[in-house]
Amino acid sequence: MSLAYPLHTAHQTKPLTTAADAIDELGLRMAFAKDEEVYGQDEDADMLYRVVSGVVRTSRLMSDGRRQVGDFYYPGDVFGLEPGDAHRFAAEALTDCVVLVLKQSTLRAHADDEALTKIIWEAAARELERAQEHVMLLGRKSAFEKVASFLNEITHRGADSGHGDLPMSRQDIADYLGLTIETVSRTISRLQTAAIIEFEGCRRFHVRNDAALARLSE
Repeated sequence: MSLAYPLHTAHQTKPLTTAADAIDELGLRMAFAKDEEVYGQDEDADMLYRVVSGVVRTSRLMSDGRRQVGDFYYPGDVFGLEPGDAHRFAAEALTDCVVLVLKQSTLRAHADDEALTKIIWEAAARELERAQEHVMLLGRKSAFEKVASFLNEITHRGADSGHGDLPMSRQDIADYLGLTIETVSRTISRLQTAAIIEFEGCRRFHVRNDAALARLSE
C-alpha cells in the first residue's frame, strides 16, 4: 500500500499561479513501488499529480488487447489532468516513485476563480503541447527518426549531458512510438552501428554524434 503524508503544515505562504506551485504547496506526498498503479484507466479524474522522484508511465489498453503508451513523466512533471471526468489512460510507477497528489476540491478551496482558471489553463496547455509533439512523432516520422527523436529527448531530461538512462523497457518504447519491439531493437542497433549512440549496458547510453542525432530528430 502507498503511504501518504502532508508535505507541509503551515498556512499558504505564496500565491498559487501554476499547477506545479499548487501541488507543491497543497499536495500530499505518496510513495509508489515499481509497477504499482497510481490511478486506473477510466477511474474518476479528481486529482492532480506531480512527480518528485522516479518516472511514471501512462498507458491505455485497447479492446483488442493492444496497448498505447501515452507519455513518460519525470521529476517536476505534472500529470493527471483530464478534459473529462475520467482518466482515459492509466498511470503506473515505472520505477520506485514519490509523487505529490492534490485533490481538485482542495485546489478550488485555496484559489479564487481567476487563479484557478490560470492554474488549470497552464496545466492543460502543457499537456496539449506534449500531445501535439507525440502526434507529430507518430504520424510524420520514419521508424528511424522516431527512435532517434525519443533517445534525443531522453538525453535532454537527464542531468548528465550527452548520456541517457532508459527506465522503460523496449516494449514500452515500442508502444509509445507505435512500432514493434523488433523494429525498436533493430533501429537502436543501427544507431549504434552508425556510431551515433553507444550503450554502456541495457539501460544507459551515451551520444557519440550529437549533430547526427539532432538532425534525425528534427
